[in-house]
Amino acid sequence: MTKSFFGITCLMASVLALNSLAENHTGKHPKPFVRTVKKADTPTELKLPSGFSGTIIAQDLGSARHIAITKTGDIYVKLAKLKDGKGIYRLRDTDKDGLIDETTGFGDYPGTGIFINNGYLYASSNNSIYRYKLNANQEVINADQPEKLVSGLREKDRDKSKSIAVDNQNNLYVNIASDNDACRETGTGKGLMPCPLLDSAAGIWRFKANVPDQAFATGTRYATGLKNVVGLDWNAKTNSLFVLQHGRGRFDDFYPQYYTPQQSAELPAETMYEVHQGDDAGWPYIYYDPIQKKKILAPEYGGDGKKTGGEKAINPVVAFPAHMAPNGLLFYTGTAFPERYRNGAFVAFHSQSQPIHKGYLVGFVPFKNGKPSGPWEIFANNFAGVDLEKPAGPVQHRPCGLAQGPDGSLYVTDDLNGTLFKISYQNSAKSQKAMTASKKK
Repeated sequence: MTKSFFGITCLMASVLALNSLAENHTGKHPKPFVRTVKKADTPTELKLPSGFSGTIIAQDLGSARHIAITKTGDIYVKLAKLKDGKGIYRLRDTDKDGLIDETTGFGDYPGTGIFINNGYLYASSNNSIYRYKLNANQEVINADQPEKLVSGLREKDRDKSKSIAVDNQNNLYVNIASDNDACRETGTGKGLMPCPLLDSAAGIWRFKANVPDQAFATGTRYATGLKNVVGLDWNAKTNSLFVLQHGRGRFDDFYPQYYTPQQSAELPAETMYEVHQGDDAGWPYIYYDPIQKKKILAPEYGGDGKKTGGEKAINPVVAFPAHMAPNGLLFYTGTAFPERYRNGAFVAFHSQSQPIHKGYLVGFVPFKNGKPSGPWEIFANNFAGVDLEKPAGPVQHRPCGLAQGPDGSLYVTDDLNGTLFKISYQNSAKSQKAMTASKKK
């Protein structure tokens, strides 16, 4: 893929009264806000394929995690930390200048998951799932009175986010991560057998998307053996759920006889799975080695870095470099991007792989007939804003959530500085025509 640099068009919005509620939420008019637009002094340079361009359309959103966009173009962003007491923000471009100029906050709970389906906005806290009815204009009509669908989900100090997806049969899928990296006995390298966490974590649980007040115990463990899934999406083409797993941590701390520090940095792969009811991806007993291209028995359970295992565990459909933290997954269904992107998967990577000095990017996996049809590739790079091999300063952005707009553009959230990016496509023929028309004016 031919790559070239495109400067982000940095249109900034300084928005006051972020915690005001829109008229349709409370019956009160929101407080007035002040919007200033200026060009950034040092714009981020996104590396994009030829024909694509990027724009910053909102800033200072806080810890912006996952994102959902209505058919009318309203953007709903879920925050991992409350901003002005609110955990969800609706963003709107009222004057159609490409810049967010109206923000509405609601929801008094932090979290990650947000999803729109069948006339409802679904959102998660770290232990519960809620939904909000949308009106004919795709606006939330009961912002102060969400319907609680599920409660009692396991919540610990680490990896506590609950990502969500909804299928077309009113099934709600929720990830529950393990808070123990390798299911070890505390302070030792010995694995717990069987791993007791699998009963309530390290998997995907299914609930009904239209039934209120469901307890955790009423859900179905849909798939297991997944240490920590943050990115997931329902693939309408295959009518199945795809998930992205964060791999486990270091091997050389307890097992230096089998793994060098370099190997620990290269292992295990971050993985994409297509999952169905009853599937087991194998954690904590195995991991996927991207170099050997095999499922390897974990050292906590008798492995030595070479012994294979998990014969009954499902295989990943894609393996990515270690420790890149895939946080967002989106199957592209639009027609604005070139044909090769249609029905393919975009992946937001929240961290980096130290051995290859790549990360903080959006990747792409081409799909054909419901299966990956080629290797994964870098689609949008340099969100970090620094040379990852020899960084001269801190990372600027960490991609997290992905969404497709009604015009087919791709939206990317950054939960480090609360920036929202929009990536659009304009082929060379259209660009030349626009430039010619502009010169005639």
